[in-house]
Amino acid sequence: FRGGDIMPGQMSADALKKLIVGGGELAILDVREEGVFSERHMLYASSLPLSRLELSIYDLVPRRSAPIVLCDDDDGLSERAAIMLTRFGYDDVSILERGMKGWEDADNVVFSGVNVPSKAFGEFVEVNYHTPNISAEELHGKIEAGEDMVVLDSRPIGEYRRMNIPTGVDVPGAELVHRVHDIAPSPDTLVVVNCAGRTRSIIGAQSLINAGIPNRVMALRNGTMGWELAGFDIERGNDKRVLSSSAEATGKAKEAAARVAQRFGIRTIDRAMLETWIAERDTRSLYLFDVRNPEEFEAGHFPGSVWAPGGQLVQATDTYAAARNSRIALIDDNGVRATMTASWLVQMGWNDVVVLDGGLTGVTLETGPRTGEIAGLEKARVDD
Repeated sequence: FRGGDIMPGQMSADALKKLIVGGGELAILDVREEGVFSERHMLYASSLPLSRLELSIYDLVPRRSAPIVLCDDDDGLSERAAIMLTRFGYDDVSILERGMKGWEDADNVVFSGVNVPSKAFGEFVEVNYHTPNISAEELHGKIEAGEDMVVLDSRPIGEYRRMNIPTGVDVPGAELVHRVHDIAPSPDTLVVVNCAGRTRSIIGAQSLINAGIPNRVMALRNGTMGWELAGFDIERGNDKRVLSSSAEATGKAKEAAARVAQRFGIRTIDRAMLETWIAERDTRSLYLFDVRNPEEFEAGHFPGSVWAPGGQLVQATDTYAAARNSRIALIDDNGVRATMTASWLVQMGWNDVVVLDGGLTGVTLETGPRTGEIAGLEKARVDD
């Protein structure tokens, strides 16, 4: 360590477990490389490899005084990350004693894969809501028979372009309730929602059901992977998407979102309260997420907001917000996408999630893509 650097404190697995169940703000950062992380990690840890720490830390943990616990394989990565974080202004950093080895030796469960909390939540949703599903074989038969149906691909456009099910239209998760009324105006049209695997299909289909649309809705079992494994053709390079809605469809979507907001107790805040939250960011973490599509975000967004399309925010919450039990404010243009996203985050246990009332009306907007600030660069500029 450099002269003047302070050795961070060690935290036992038992002490960390108490913090996790205590309900306060807490960011657990696993600083191993993502491939190693995916093999075994803690449930609520966010992957932030030491090699990319400067690029993402300010967005992942925006409050410098937020409690952070670092995890590794007892190989010194956490110590190096802790020193870097203290230089970046983070003042409540601890290291999990003996890393994953200490966690496992304390008889704690470990998990494999990525975005595990969100994926586990998707399975919970399917079991508890009894979300209807359809197999690839059944769907193929319906398409071949020319039945009255639509296939809505709930992934971001980049994933959709790489591979999609024939006839499928790209409608990312938070867009589904916003766009479905134009795509399937007849209540007799079957709506099938797919993703790459399972989670976004389940969440997307259940979003439409929760919104009370009159159509029969089903999730495609095992998504495009299941479709391809069943031996059916896929398409590549498509750009079939819906980026606008008619006035009638928008009205129906707002009514649907209002029903969802009432059912799940979604709160809204006005601009004055949001400004208060922004002013309190040094004592309470705040994530300000714009959940619209990328073109809309770049055309104009709330100053300081981060683009986090609603479906992906639910699918991969740990990659957007590492500090659990923080405040989250969601922004869109008319409340539909923000409300649908909030309804799932609330069910996932994020209690302080709100929708900005009035959206972007009357706001002086920033334009263009947002690039996250590189940690430590501001000090380098001052030193120069």
